Amino acid sequence: MADTILQKIVERGHYKFVDKVDSWQDAVRLSTESLVKTGYVSENYYKQIVDCITKYGPYVVFDHYVAMPHSQEGAEGANKTGVGFMRVKEDVDFGKDEDGEQKIARLFFTLAAKDPDEHLDNMNQLMNIFCNEDLLDALMAANTPEDILQAEKDFPPEDILA
Repeated sequence: MADTILQKIVERGHYKFVDKVDSWQDAVRLSTESLVKTGYVSENYYKQIVDCITKYGPYVVFDHYVAMPHSQEGAEGANKTGVGFMRVKEDVDFGKDEDGEQKIARLFFTLAAKDPDEHLDNMNQLMNIFCNEDLLDALMAANTPEDILQAEKDFPPEDILA
């Protein structure tokens, strides 16, 4: 069986664990660092994500403290397709959306897209993770890459699109 998205994140070193950040912009920057280190994105890639969030609001923040920072398709600086994971212990406040709902995140799944098919597969796997609250809770408690893999083992994401 092919590696799962969480296994790829660990294998590629695309993870980061932080206690707190200064701002949501800082969180976005930090969430791209592991992808920058391995050449998946350029150092300035995060600025495009920040610009998109500034322009369109906190569309990257979902329920259960999950954020999926990404830029628009064809963004400059995305060199390979992959996902970075970051867990922040303290809330990251992205402000309110157009409905006035406060958007808070602690889990970041940062996307880089170059290959459309691989990106679609990543998105499908992430949606399965986002629908698994037990797995998300376990990931929120993660402090090591081993914790990420253990969380997936304990609460395997089901394929909701099957």
